[in-house]
Amino acid sequence: MNPPAMTSRNSPFRRFLFAPLLAAGLALSACGGGAPQQAQAEWPLAGATIGGDFTLVNKDGETVTWNDFKGQWRIVYFGFTFCPDVCPVDAAAIGGGLSRFEQMDPERAAQVTPIFISVDPQRDTPEVVGEFAETFHPRMVGLTGTKEQVDQAAKAFVATYNLGEPDETGYYPVDHTATTLLFDPDGQPVAILETHQGPQVLADELAKWVQ
Repeated sequence: MNPPAMTSRNSPFRRFLFAPLLAAGLALSACGGGAPQQAQAEWPLAGATIGGDFTLVNKDGETVTWNDFKGQWRIVYFGFTFCPDVCPVDAAAIGGGLSRFEQMDPERAAQVTPIFISVDPQRDTPEVVGEFAETFHPRMVGLTGTKEQVDQAAKAFVATYNLGEPDETGYYPVDHTATTLLFDPDGQPVAILETHQGPQVLADELAKWVQ
């Protein structure tokens, strides 16, 4: 399992176990019809109550909800564009992994939408997040919103974050869970993707799960 990371400007990756947060979302629930029942039973996150509706904003200023992605397999990641280390590395693995999956199986890869949600709306405007996301893959969707909207989304996806104190330059770090989650076309959680192992491992994981 890829444990989430917490990032700061001048420190190496600081990691903590995702298990306590994930356990809070493991109440059993009925899965939808996004994949065969046999396949669902094999999902690492089968039955977990992770994910849910949100109202955020894309780079064009349009309101986007979780249901807008219905019918697509979804990769979801919470981070911020000013992140000095973890976020760009993970985003590169997501984008690169999806690109490799497109070469392996274009038809199935076309069903996958990567979503990068910023937890730093003070600095990350929708346009900034959108441009950041598209740097890593042309189909990666960048979203953010008001603090209240981001908090709602983070709670639904069992993500946490904390804005640090500004330094003399005005820069402030953001500690956050850095977990890459895969969801099926019905929005049911499938697996945690191992972004820290690089794009090829992520591509292989997509090939394994996306039906």
